[in-house]
Amino acid sequence: MLHLKLEILCYIIDKAREFQAKEEVVIPDTPSSPTEDWALQILADHSEDYSVREMTQAIGEMSERQRAELVALMWLGRGDYAIEEWETAVDDAIGDYSLNAPAYLLSHPMVADDLEEGLIAHGYSCES
Repeated sequence: MLHLKLEILCYIIDKAREFQAKEEVVIPDTPSSPTEDWALQILADHSEDYSVREMTQAIGEMSERQRAELVALMWLGRGDYAIEEWETAVDDAIGDYSLNAPAYLLSHPMVADDLEEGLIAHGYSCES
């Protein structure tokens, strides 16, 4: 069971798609050094980007449980967990992943598609 509103999820998916569709957005596959926290740099490098600000604000208004569900939804959509493992995925996302959800999500190039796939696994869709 999702504790997230479908309307908000679809909004976040749209903002992620807008951000990652821009040509100047380049997300490194791997950090240049083990200590480099490049996922957080994505937000810093694009702090003036409207899509990033809107997505960050929407996620920032969520509870920790909701942010964890958002991260778990991406994991579910990309196949890291099965729908039967939903609560385990949410539990695994609580903590650092949920606290840094905007940067963590935006550091994944397929986040919009993965979130949509996670919604479909739950029986929902952003399609009207």
